[in-house]
Amino acid sequence: MKVALAEKQFRKDACLSPEAIQVRQALIEKGIETPLVDNQLSNEQKYNKIKASLTDVVATLGLDLSDDSLAETPHRIAKMFVDEVFSGLDYSRFPKISIIENKMAVEEMVKVSDIAFTSTCEHHFVTIDGLAKVAYIPKDHIIGLSKINRIVRFFAQRPQVQERLTQQVLVALQSLLGTEDVAISIEATHFCVKARGVMDASSSTQTSAYGGKFKTSKSARREFLA
Repeated sequence: MKVALAEKQFRKDACLSPEAIQVRQALIEKGIETPLVDNQLSNEQKYNKIKASLTDVVATLGLDLSDDSLAETPHRIAKMFVDEVFSGLDYSRFPKISIIENKMAVEEMVKVSDIAFTSTCEHHFVTIDGLAKVAYIPKDHIIGLSKINRIVRFFAQRPQVQERLTQQVLVALQSLLGTEDVAISIEATHFCVKARGVMDASSSTQTSAYGGKFKTSKSARREFLA
């Protein structure tokens, strides 16, 4: 049984890009990978099980699934979970990364600001709406600018806590670029705070993570935060 499962995992990993495998391994080594269990289900099987479960949830709430406005709700939610808002759980969807040799000998900070993302609170499964700022100081390689946005959004498309999301983006970029000199800050509104519980519509949460020169140099950190 263990051999069969190992073989299935090997075939699954063979479908992943080297960058996806590299990033996943880096997160595991740092202890910041999203808590995952390989249930051996295909996306179609996940969709069918979620749809069936959501049918029970909607019916339990007393809503009439024969109404034309509600009839497709379990289908819509199941499709949304598997194909959209939680697609970042599937490393086969890790963005194609363009890592370029630093032939121009760029030594100054590269910073991308106002990266808009939408994530989902893993405690309540409601929306996290935020902006990220990411910077790195090139060493031997640089990365296509849009790839930074895509990496942020990949890790956002999971059930998340903001602290882990921040660390995952940091470690992913450090691993891909071969440098510790990476920084990220995130400011986000959590709808589990805004729309339930304390119902505070105006507060936001800020997190940051620094590596290399951004951790040791106050001037580098000031430039990043400016």
